[in-house]
Amino acid sequence: MAIKWSIFMPYIPYFISIIALLLLLEQISYLKKKRFLPGPTLVLPFIGNAIAMVANPTKFWEIQSSFAKSTPLGISANYIIGRYILYIYSSELSHKIFANVHPDAFHLVGHPFGKKLFGEHNLIYMFGQDHKDLRRRIAPNFTPKALQTYTNIQQRIIVKHLASWCQKSENNSIPLRILCRDMNLETSQTVFVGPYLDKTSRDRFTVDYNFFNVGLMKLPIDLPGFAFRNARLAVSRLIETLGGCAAASEKKMKSGVEPICLIDFWMQENLREYSEKPFEYSYNEIGGHLFDFLFAAQDASTSSLLWAVAYLDSHPRVLEKVRKEVAKYWRPENDAVMTGEQLREMKYTEAVAREVVRIRAPATMVPHIAGVDFALTENYIIPKGTIVFPSVFDSSFQGFTEPDRFDPERFMEDRQEDRVYRRNFLAFGAGPHQCVGQRYAINHLMLFIAIFATLVDFKRDRMDGCDEIAYVPTIVPKDDCRVFMKQRCSRFPSL
Repeated sequence: MAIKWSIFMPYIPYFISIIALLLLLEQISYLKKKRFLPGPTLVLPFIGNAIAMVANPTKFWEIQSSFAKSTPLGISANYIIGRYILYIYSSELSHKIFANVHPDAFHLVGHPFGKKLFGEHNLIYMFGQDHKDLRRRIAPNFTPKALQTYTNIQQRIIVKHLASWCQKSENNSIPLRILCRDMNLETSQTVFVGPYLDKTSRDRFTVDYNFFNVGLMKLPIDLPGFAFRNARLAVSRLIETLGGCAAASEKKMKSGVEPICLIDFWMQENLREYSEKPFEYSYNEIGGHLFDFLFAAQDASTSSLLWAVAYLDSHPRVLEKVRKEVAKYWRPENDAVMTGEQLREMKYTEAVAREVVRIRAPATMVPHIAGVDFALTENYIIPKGTIVFPSVFDSSFQGFTEPDRFDPERFMEDRQEDRVYRRNFLAFGAGPHQCVGQRYAINHLMLFIAIFATLVDFKRDRMDGCDEIAYVPTIVPKDDCRVFMKQRCSRFPSL
């Protein structure tokens, strides 16, 4: 039966009026929350500035930062997908957010729509004693003994990939971003779950992780065919796969053999603690936590490796100092891996790694949600439900001597700017949720810098804007760090 649209015609003005009223109320609500803070005055209904954020995230966050810098408070406001957001420029206010992660203040989310994407039970969403207990059980994963085990694995994989990159380059420049990402994915898989992931599982893992990576930067449309839905389903499969690795590791650790990867150290500690005082855990729960580690290690590390190459290329004196220091402790022709002791002696190489992380903090912001109305300052209360973005990137340029200059010497013993300006060095977070794997992350970056500088001669294939920041979702050089490469030594070591 044909619909007689004429019967609806008299009501159309009422529908339009209702919609206009709702949009007006939404705008008033935004302005009421925003109050005197800088930020856009008018925002599109519901979607707000989401299109601008997705289309050009670099420009979007630069504008938010400039808004925040324009006020002594160091805060700016905006509106995205029905959510009021705050951008925190001030280091001191960022510390206030990090120090108040608990049910009655802020909830760490890691991504504006993280719970939908990562699930409800990951480490970043935990509070109180449960969170403390889990961090205590994780701690043995990062002892010197464990880190040495990982160091051996990392070096073999780095050398293998560098040899492949040099072959790919020959007389042509190659972009390093995807190559670094693939190397890091293999490194993370091998360090975290070692022999428990066969080749078929690794291949599927790589495909699913790509789904996840793409979905991170898309609008949160949880419908079939959309990238966000693909990412969410991929995460479920990844967690299930990692949970299976935890089960296999537990079985092996019960036999009393020595750990050979991170999940072995973890399950060994779980079995020890369980024998003293039983507690509940599931393999998929551990798989979820492993996925957190993988996500943190994968994209953040890729960002740091790329910026390390970029800064070493543009600072040849720094590169030469690294090469001289590494040569004192490790020579590739000896076909031996670097030991943890040797790595710890490379103070300048560590300073370079820390300066890379400072000047180009990989995860530029750490989103939190306000669980209550929270008095951030005497004059401003953050409304409940606000997504708050403390900017660790902006903090890295506050306080430090000539903060825009790449200067590893700032982290050496005679200057100790890492201690003097410790409150501004927030690349690994602060407070109860500070990154538990930061020593592993620094070790990986140091190993890459030491091995890359020693084994490879390289030169950036520079073009206009190549060092501008791009979000993918962590920050990388706009040109994906395109370089010419060739090996420096007669052969690559057989580790």
